[in-house]
Parts: sequence; structure tokens; C-alpha cells
Amino acid sequence: MAESINRVVLAYSGGLDTSVILKWLQQEYNCEVVTFTADLGQGEELEPARKKAELMGIKPEHIFIDDLREEFVRDFVFPMMRSNALYEGLYLLGTSIARPLIAKRQIEIAKAVNADAVSHGATGKGNDQVRFELGYYALQPDIKVIAPWREWDLTSRTALIAFAEQHQIPVPKDKRGESPFSTDANLLHTSSEGKVLEDPWEEVPDYVFSRTVNPEDAPDAPQIVTVAFERGDAVAVDGEGMSPATLLAKLNELGRAHGIGRLDLVENRFVGMKSRGMYETPGGTILHAAHRAIEQITLDRGAAHLKDELAPRYAELVYNGFWFSPEREMLQAAIDHSQHKVSGEVRLKLYKGGVHVIGRRSPNSLYSEKVVTFEDDQGAYDQRDAAGFIKLNALRLRLLGRRDR
Repeated sequence: MAESINRVVLAYSGGLDTSVILKWLQQEYNCEVVTFTADLGQGEELEPARKKAELMGIKPEHIFIDDLREEFVRDFVFPMMRSNALYEGLYLLGTSIARPLIAKRQIEIAKAVNADAVSHGATGKGNDQVRFELGYYALQPDIKVIAPWREWDLTSRTALIAFAEQHQIPVPKDKRGESPFSTDANLLHTSSEGKVLEDPWEEVPDYVFSRTVNPEDAPDAPQIVTVAFERGDAVAVDGEGMSPATLLAKLNELGRAHGIGRLDLVENRFVGMKSRGMYETPGGTILHAAHRAIEQITLDRGAAHLKDELAPRYAELVYNGFWFSPEREMLQAAIDHSQHKVSGEVRLKLYKGGVHVIGRRSPNSLYSEKVVTFEDDQGAYDQRDAAGFIKLNALRLRLLGRRDR
């Protein structure tokens, strides 16, 4: 018998899975359900979720639909972008970075409505269950977590639809057939996994892509775009200042038109298995390239190289769900300190799936044309100094060579 729960806050999309979960919670735990739907820029109309929750008996005051787009980009995407994090060298962490914000807001609502539990729709095979629950426990250590996919016996889409029909839960026509793949979307990216994508030898079908045009069909003329930065964060596109979410949306628009940001990846999930996913991150791909470019002229070599050492560790923490861990916060403090002088402009060429840096400038630039020139540097650099530098660095190699050769 399920333990006693009075009120639970459910991360609710209004789709088939979470609608079935809503009814299942009401039945299995005989509890009051509060729904929370986050607008992270996924591009879907969210009001139907409200109507569906009301239809299923949820009180209007217990239906939360929150626009979190600005907070998402400002407090989660941008800090991550400052780190240049790429999971396994490729993945821009679009799904991973959204989970801690959802968990944070869910716990805030749970406290506001005096709920004693929270629930999510993540399965027992994936990473999201870990990300959500690590966030919950970090923010409210004694919270009860209900993960239906680890408890119930509804193990197929057919079973979910049968349950929905039995309990008069509306099932959209497009959900009655077998879904060819599953998706997750927000302002940073869209991910697609499963079914038709499970064979890593097979090319991703064209119909899977939703955020980008086929690079082969992109415009034949390149587009030049300028991104301005202040202290490591993008603040303007082509001279127009924008809020974080508006700026990312603008870069998404540009990236979409030029087929930028597609990634076919076989990754190592935290739970141990390998999975194949297709990610579309148009604006994030442009932003990542631009940020690295502005750092090239504003970061000292030592700081830049240390950041490159820290970035994989930071990415792994985000991917595995440790956003609220002390080690991520420690890394963030170091990364943010490195960004104090990372201001200026980057000019990029967008062309048929590619992002090409063609210019960068900054009032804080460490680049000196006078020092680096092949022409007369007028004494800015004494080339004779290099002889001693090389000999000192070669000393141990020469000693080894004399001994071993």
C-alpha cells in the first residue's frame, strides 16, 4: 500500500505520460495533486495544459504555469556558456541544464502550497530522473519523491493509452500510433531519442529535424552577424541590445535559417548505458563559437588553458545533475572570475551548417599587433631572448639524451 501523501507537486506537461501520472497519483496515493508547467521556450502552447488539469479535477489555484525563459537563459544557460562546457567534447547540454531550474521551481511551489511530495515523469532508464531528484534533495533534503515509472506496471504506450481511455483522459490522435521517437525541447535546444534513432549506423531521417533547415538547403549566400559580450555574457546581436532570452531566440532564428547546430551523438548516460541522440542547438552553437572567440583575445594563456581543463569537469557535473553541488559552485566562481575582462565583439559568418569566426575586437584585448608582426617591431620584442628560453626548456631533454642515447 502506498504511503500516506497529502499533497504532491507534479512536473506536468499536459501530454499523455504526465496526464496518466496525474490520475495515477490521485488513485494510488489518494492525494491532492498540484501541477507545475514550466515555459522554457519549448515553443508549445501551454494553456491546454491548464485546461486539461482543470478537466482532471485540479483546483485553479493549484495549477502553476510559469514563464521561466529569462531566468533559464540568464541564470543557467549563460553561466554554463561562460565555462565553454561540452559533454564528451560535443554536447552543449541543452536538456541537462534545464532540469535544475525545473527542480528549483518545483520545490519552491511545494513549499508555497505545503506539499509533502514532488513527482516527475522521467523513466528509470534515463538521466533526467537523477537530475530532477538530485535537485530536489539538494534544495529540500527531506522531500518525498514519487517516480511513477519506477513504481507502476504501465510498461508500454499501449498500456498508457488504455489507462487514459479507462479514466476518460483525452488522448490526442497523434498519440495513438507508435511514436517514431521522443523529443525534449527548450530555448536552447531540441533533443530526439529512441525508436527510429536507436540504430547508430542508420542516418537520422529528415523528418526528425525540427529546429534547423537541412544545411544543403540553406541559403547559398553567407550571413555575417556580430555578437557583443560584456563580462562573458552576450548582450547584443548586430548592435541591438537584448535580454538573455530574446538574444538566444534571435541566435536560434539565425542558426535555423543556416542549418547550424545539428549533432548526432552516441553518449554515455550517467546510469551506465550508451544512447544515441540527435540534438539541434542552433543559437547555442553560434554563442559557443562567439564566446570562445572573444576569450581568445581577452584571456591570458594561463587562465584560458586552466578553463579548458575545468570545462570537461563542469560539463560532467551538469550532465550528471550536480548543478546544486558545492563543486559546481566552486568551479563557477573560478569561471566567473575569469570573465571580468571578457568583453568586446565577435564577427561570424554563418553558412550551410557552419559557424566561422572572421573577426574579434575588445577594449581589453591582450593581442598586440606590434609584438606579433613579421615586420619591424621597433624593439617591442627582442628575438635574441628566445635562445635562452629554449635552452632552459631543453636542459632536461639534453640531460636525458646524454644519459640514454
